[in-house]
Amino acid sequence: MRRRGPACWGLLLALVLCRLRPARPRNVLLILADDGGFESGTYNNSAISTPHLDALARRSLVFRNAFTSVSSCSPSRASLLTGLPQHQNGMYGLHQGVHHFTSFNEVQSLPRLLGQAGIRTGIIGKKHVGPETVYPFEFAYTEENGSILQVGRNITRMKLLVRKFLQTQDDRPFFLYVAFHDPHRCGHSQPQYGTFCEKFGNGESGMGRIPDWTPQTYDPQDVLVPYFVPDTPAARADLAAQYTTIGRMDQGVGLVLQELRGAGVLNDTLVIFTSDNGIPFPSGRTNLYWPGTAEPLLVSSPEHMKRWGQVSEAYISRPPSWTGSPSLTRAMPSLAQRLSGSRAGPSCRCWRQSPSGAPSLAARVTTRSPWPTPCAPCTTRPSTSCTTSISRCPFPSTRTSTCRPPSRTS
Repeated sequence: MRRRGPACWGLLLALVLCRLRPARPRNVLLILADDGGFESGTYNNSAISTPHLDALARRSLVFRNAFTSVSSCSPSRASLLTGLPQHQNGMYGLHQGVHHFTSFNEVQSLPRLLGQAGIRTGIIGKKHVGPETVYPFEFAYTEENGSILQVGRNITRMKLLVRKFLQTQDDRPFFLYVAFHDPHRCGHSQPQYGTFCEKFGNGESGMGRIPDWTPQTYDPQDVLVPYFVPDTPAARADLAAQYTTIGRMDQGVGLVLQELRGAGVLNDTLVIFTSDNGIPFPSGRTNLYWPGTAEPLLVSSPEHMKRWGQVSEAYISRPPSWTGSPSLTRAMPSLAQRLSGSRAGPSCRCWRQSPSGAPSLAARVTTRSPWPTPCAPCTTRPSTSCTTSISRCPFPSTRTSTCRPPSRTS
């Protein structure tokens, strides 16, 4: 009988090792802005510099119609972490115990379910939900055990905490929740740092210095005033301060992603960026108008690179249905399948494009649409879903008033 050669045995051993090798862990990084809106290059605004969010958008599916279940901090965060609206999870208002503004003890939250399923959980930044028994994170650095300025706005501190979380990582997959306190207002609590804490850590006398932050200041005359905000000098000054704080968060997002890249887990991690509610301006936060409930949403799946750089018109409502799964390894594919499915958006709409591909400033300022920037036309058939590529159009589009509905086919 012919004996098997060394090459054959080597191939057989390799096949056995491949079968025995465990699947690579699939992780989730959830990044949350505090009172964040659409002030970024990804969502129309060319007056502000957000290179890291824009870079994340280029490797994400960008949603234009994502909405929170409630336009308030704690209820929104509780809904996000439980998959239940506030009247079902018990978080009726801002977290405090006087009127039981806290989740019901029997609620099964995402960190509780994931912990039971052997998933490592971590939170860095603003928590603002409770009780602890309902939201038990294995790794936690929040306002409950530290300064909210340090864990939510000091991006160097946050970077080091992310590194600490990753360095103590075992073989389990992880869910890491990084909740920035930017760009929340702070004039009511720390007025010495400015209206939006835009001076905190900028290196000026008495402000401290955040080593990894390069502050960007803006002239109030250069900001883009949203259509729902009165165009007054006071509003422009507020927006300029908000832009500086958003720039700090943007640089923080870049630092967080760099830590994952350095640890070699970025390509095994589903990255989600969104906000809790609208911006703190008239008609925004705590209001049920579009500016109060509409949220940015970027979803970057390393397993669905074909969707990177696309814009979806699908309507997304939080709380997300994927939080109901007791296993992150099952929850992640369910969300990814929705991103990769053929029905990721509604039927084709009409769009218009400026001759140069970029809108004029006048077009941005005078429009009343939430999306003031023209974009490339949708060319898919009426019966199919339509997305627009960011590589072809850096800013989401605005619908024309003369757009006709797609014709029906027999």
